[in-house]
Amino acid sequence: MTLLINEQLEQILPQRAPFVMIDALVADDPAQTETGFEILPENILTRNGKATAALLVENIAQTAAAGAGYKALQGNGPVLVGFIGAIKNLEIHALPEVGTRLKTITRQVNTVFNVSIVEGYVYKGDQLLASCEIKIFLQEPKS
Repeated sequence: MTLLINEQLEQILPQRAPFVMIDALVADDPAQTETGFEILPENILTRNGKATAALLVENIAQTAAAGAGYKALQGNGPVLVGFIGAIKNLEIHALPEVGTRLKTITRQVNTVFNVSIVEGYVYKGDQLLASCEIKIFLQEPKS
């Protein structure tokens, strides 16, 4: 069962086309978020028929944002905008081709005040394509 798809994601993501790098929120619980994404030929973060490393990192960051936004909606709170503060231990194992369906999982490592640290993993089927840890700074809600 998918929780949100395509345009429904606009409720929980600050990004807009053509810079949206997820197309389905597949699952979300307090510890983990899973999204899906099909890499289309017109994607701005592809080169020579393949995803770039930037696409994979942005996919991880947007998966984390989708999880945080979905939780905020479920709790009737504001959806906060997050900014990537740091990327650590980035490993790119393979760059997938256009047409590939990605499965991305983020896990919450820690949250201190308005800073979240998440681990992210991008898969093509069971093949790990990329992983990293991202520090995300959450913008304070406007009063």
